[in-house]
Amino acid sequence: MSIEPPDPTGTTTSTPSSTDSSPAVPDPFSSTRPWAMQLAMRDERASRPAHLAVCEAAASAVVRLLTDPRSAPGGEWYPFVHHWASGPIRKVVRRGRGVTFTRIQELAGAEVEHAGAQVRAFVPGPVDQVPAALAKMQVGGTDMPERGEPSAPVEGGITVALTPLTPMTTGKSAAQSGHAAQLALGEMTGDEQLLWEKSGWAVRVVTPDAAEWAQAVRTARVAVRDGGFTEVAPGTRTALAWW
Repeated sequence: MSIEPPDPTGTTTSTPSSTDSSPAVPDPFSSTRPWAMQLAMRDERASRPAHLAVCEAAASAVVRLLTDPRSAPGGEWYPFVHHWASGPIRKVVRRGRGVTFTRIQELAGAEVEHAGAQVRAFVPGPVDQVPAALAKMQVGGTDMPERGEPSAPVEGGITVALTPLTPMTTGKSAAQSGHAAQLALGEMTGDEQLLWEKSGWAVRVVTPDAAEWAQAVRTARVAVRDGGFTEVAPGTRTALAWW
């Protein structure tokens, strides 16, 4: 049975009265399961997005959610974002098409359409309380057949590099791109953040060869080391970011 989480507006529990037969809404903060930010990519059969476009859209969507006023102290999303960000910044990427993707647009989050890709990031919560409409979307099969080309550099934007040393699906790569963008946001000065915001939170994702990767490891301002939940070994350096 799917369990619907509470609407992230501050009310996290409810108790049915004697005349109310609806089930109690679970308290996400009482869950003992890990928390994750869910991301959903649109994957229509006739127009599948390119791998790098999905990664760039996912990274921008993550930053848009984190910089939304509702994620700031006092905002309705803040308790959820803060609780999640205080631990491992786990992200889960799902895919869907047609009405399946349309239904999840009603859930609280931030969406980006970019270079043929459409990705929505959702307010984090425990993995055992994923909204039913989102839980129906597939976690597997996220590898896109076309790699595509990186976006052109944008003044004030960031560049994310994905490791060439370890194969990763599009879903995994998108999650790592989101991690890199989130860490970049945290490392930036206030002025750098303003420039990034003016760029529209632009993210360019590249896939360097081994030599280029080795050089980037020495100079990048952010490095992502994976927790090892899926696809790669714990501690694998999966993504870098610079600006």
